Amino acid sequence: MKGFFKIVLATFFALILFTVIGIFIFIGLISSASMTDKPIVGSRAVLVLNLEKEFREQHEDNLFTSLMDETDEDVPALYEIIRLINHARSDSAVKGIYVQCATNANGYAASEEIRKALIDFKKSGKFVVAHGEVISQKGYYVGSAADAVYCNPQGGVEWTGLSTSLYFLKGTLDKLEIQPQIFYAGKFKSATEPLRETKMTDANKLQTGVWLGELYNNLLKVTAASRKKDTAYLRNLASTGAVLTANDALQYGLVDGLKYDDEIKAILLKKLQQGGKESINFVSLGNYKAAADYKKSGSSKIALVYANGSIVSGEGDNEQIGSDQFRNLLRKIRLDKEVEAVVFRVNSPGGSALASEVIWREISLLRKEKPVVVSMGDVAASGGYYIACNADSVFANANTITGSIGVFTVIPNMQSFFKNKLGVTFDGVKTAPYADMGGVDRALTEPEKRFVQASVDTIYHVFKTRVSGGRRMKMDQVDSLAQGRVWTGAHAQTNQLVDRIGTLQDAVESAARMAKIGNDYRLKEYPEKKTLLEQLMSSYKKTISEKLIGDQFSLEEVRILKEMKQIKAMNGVPQAKLPFTLAVH
Repeated sequence: MKGFFKIVLATFFALILFTVIGIFIFIGLISSASMTDKPIVGSRAVLVLNLEKEFREQHEDNLFTSLMDETDEDVPALYEIIRLINHARSDSAVKGIYVQCATNANGYAASEEIRKALIDFKKSGKFVVAHGEVISQKGYYVGSAADAVYCNPQGGVEWTGLSTSLYFLKGTLDKLEIQPQIFYAGKFKSATEPLRETKMTDANKLQTGVWLGELYNNLLKVTAASRKKDTAYLRNLASTGAVLTANDALQYGLVDGLKYDDEIKAILLKKLQQGGKESINFVSLGNYKAAADYKKSGSSKIALVYANGSIVSGEGDNEQIGSDQFRNLLRKIRLDKEVEAVVFRVNSPGGSALASEVIWREISLLRKEKPVVVSMGDVAASGGYYIACNADSVFANANTITGSIGVFTVIPNMQSFFKNKLGVTFDGVKTAPYADMGGVDRALTEPEKRFVQASVDTIYHVFKTRVSGGRRMKMDQVDSLAQGRVWTGAHAQTNQLVDRIGTLQDAVESAARMAKIGNDYRLKEYPEKKTLLEQLMSSYKKTISEKLIGDQFSLEEVRILKEMKQIKAMNGVPQAKLPFTLAVH
């Protein structure tokens, strides 16, 4: 028997030993895969800006994908893209930029920052050429900044105006006999409309028409400037459906020519003053990032904090703003004597009102110690505006979606669903009348409804108070701009909800001036990168889940699934959040 136990024990320790060795070997393989030689840009380089790629706010390493697929491109983050384009202006190895603009996976505010960077790049005298087979409106928004825009002879340019739409679940809930029980403050607070209406309310249609019209006007304005056309002329093209083919796009001056891919390469070769049979030195922005020294390395330190995703209580995940994580992170920065200023980049539709308050508090403490400048991305609304309003200075892009100062909560009553659809009933015992308040197994009583509405109204009042203090406005002025109404960045500046229209780079430069450190600074980005093992586990989980979901669902279906998950998370939690996902087509 002793021999048996010795064998079992030896086998057990051998398994542990081999597992540990295997982990270290695997990590070693990942490390060697990620530590490739620094690429060489070479001469007469043409940077390739592929708008089909989504440029996230903060770069995220996916070591598992890199190990499994060597062809997978390391896609830089948005601000890295901007800095790389700026760096290329003075890089003698780079002669121009080739913009692939058929589709654009980035929002209108992110596209605005990229477009401005391309316009600045052209001031160096280097060329920018854009091409797409069928160019989407969002792709054209960026591509029109180029010296010349081309499309495939059998392709074209989408020029039909902008639209956005919501889907409504009230009919589905009625069929399932589920009563959402909704409480909200702010007549424009439309986040719960899909649960309580079968179509958009008049108030929501009004506000949506205004902000969507402003995005469209901006598209027309920048296109008119680039193409030397009148905005009325461009608007008429969309209103009459005049641009249906590639020839139409050429005839009406939206493109400079109809070219196949080989003809575009011939144009680039001519600009490079190379022979017609030579190859072009195309350099992806991912490779250029690895090769170029584009980051500032001054003696003073500015903290750049990315707050990206929905706002939730607790730690959150990579795509959320967790109140615990950001409270600790902001406190760490506040106590760090080396940090001279902070840039808080907010790209969030909001979320938990309490979590937003926790982060607001840390921003309030932080700005007592050092300058805090907010830069708004595609969306900084509701809770996203809550955490931004108390900074020393607030920057937004003209196309940023912001405002939505309002609160709501949802407590579903599923009693009839369980009883009539599933045959399930509930019973129980309680020691006080309201001990089981908020459960999904019964409807709220009238006193309970008053309690919940009072709580929502109180949180809404606190929200407006935070805006009043942060923006130095009177409460009646805040109230007139609140009510859950959504604004663009341009309109928000007019309404004094933001201070300046500008990019993330503008916000960084402003923070440097406020800290009186001039141009002698370097950036430290937060949240900080995870350890190698943490990256490995996170990358593996994300890659596998994305693969499984991607194989079964379309992009639109994935979006709906994510929103349904968010609805579940909202149950009984007061929310300062935008109306679901704002998708502009």
